[in-house]
Amino acid sequence: MSLNHIDMLLCSMANYLNQHIKTLNRDDVLMLGIHTGGVWVAKRLHSLLNLPQPLGKLNIAFYRDDFSRIGLHPHVKPSTLPIEVDNRHIILVDDVLHTGRTIRAAFNEIFDYGRPKNVTLATLVERNGRELPIQPDVIGCSLSLEAGKTIKLCGPDPLSLEIRTVHE
Repeated sequence: MSLNHIDMLLCSMANYLNQHIKTLNRDDVLMLGIHTGGVWVAKRLHSLLNLPQPLGKLNIAFYRDDFSRIGLHPHVKPSTLPIEVDNRHIILVDDVLHTGRTIRAAFNEIFDYGRPKNVTLATLVERNGRELPIQPDVIGCSLSLEAGKTIKLCGPDPLSLEIRTVHE
């Protein structure tokens, strides 16, 4: 997928989020991107929305349910939440929503910091294969991929989406 197409998706997502923020009638929205691709997408959305609060970054490495199988990445950095999450409207951003397990892990991380008023989930790509009942509120695009295929966001500059064959 080309950079122009990704930019169009991001603009569409930002327009929807802008309307959503106006509906909430709040100016204290906190946007959190999930490391790494979600942070890349969140940086673009944060800039398009001109949000007053700094962007937060979530690292979910300790909350992954495959931690015992894949181990800890040697360069795990802590999450960065610039302000508290209690009673705040959170926009959680990820690059690709597939099984839902990454989002589940992100919820665990967020709730370790406090109890938000609500969470809006925005994802650049939603694809088939959900294992957990998690649905995004804002979607750049939806894809249905055949078994053995995966989609990856490459970046950060420029952003591009690649469909790859999984080798097991």
